[in-house]
Amino acid sequence: MPARHVLLAMAVALMWGLNFIAIDASLRHFPPMLLVALRFALIAVPAVLLVKRPDVPLRWLIGYGLGFGTLQFLFLYWGMASGMPAGLASLVLQASGPFTVLLGATFLRERVTGPQVLGILVAVGGLAVVGWQRAEHASVVPFLLTLAGALGWAVGNVCNRQARAANPLHLTLWMSVVPPLPMLALSLAVEGPSRIAGALTGFGEPGAVGAVVGLLYTVVIGTVLGSGLWTWLMSRHPAGVVAPFSMLVPVVGMTAAWLVLGETVTPPEALGGVLVVGGVLLGGLRRRSDRDRARSAELIAAARTGP
Repeated sequence: MPARHVLLAMAVALMWGLNFIAIDASLRHFPPMLLVALRFALIAVPAVLLVKRPDVPLRWLIGYGLGFGTLQFLFLYWGMASGMPAGLASLVLQASGPFTVLLGATFLRERVTGPQVLGILVAVGGLAVVGWQRAEHASVVPFLLTLAGALGWAVGNVCNRQARAANPLHLTLWMSVVPPLPMLALSLAVEGPSRIAGALTGFGEPGAVGAVVGLLYTVVIGTVLGSGLWTWLMSRHPAGVVAPFSMLVPVVGMTAAWLVLGETVTPPEALGGVLVVGGVLLGGLRRRSDRDRARSAELIAAARTGP
């Protein structure tokens, strides 16, 4: 891969890692369920007006939107709003990799290799260490909510794989049509009309401007620009060359959270993080035929659209 493409891949990892700081800022003003609805509504409106609908079965488009868009971000935002540190959230969300392998083997009958099994076990061990530390020092509920978000991402990956979109970025943009209405309904039921009204009108409150900037960053930089560059890179290089750069996301996320938010991790959490990243990377080491590599490229190009 040319040096400029390496720099682009690293730039995407930087964008996605900083996305967790932007989410944290947005959650200081917007309630989590409303924030999910707003995030995807801001993408859905221009997507419907300007982007051609991908030629994929409707059930897989909806499934991708419910898994990747609705479930992932419902639980991620809920977990972060409940106390999950932004840096650790960027790490725990990487559990989507092992979850995707397991769901693929269960529902798509995809073969799981020895390195993948070992990688899953190592990653699960790392997550167990992080979860144990969360239970020791804080509530474990935010950790479990974030883990549920990773499972939602994996469900979206499986639907994405079945959709087999010719243009993965178009599928990602149109997937954004699915979450706004159910998330708005859930926000009305759980967070209430008064809280929604306060978030949408109280822009003079402290932190409101930063919340809006964070939301715009998530939509424009994290999703549109980051996903666009990632898809462009995946279309020009083998998946095995580009995909490992996504492992820089939790490194950036945890470093940024330490520098900007003052978050710290315990030594066991750091060890768990190394195990998670190492397990995900190990699970990606396998000998594949050209057909397998092409199928993997399809999945990763569309699935790795950032947090």
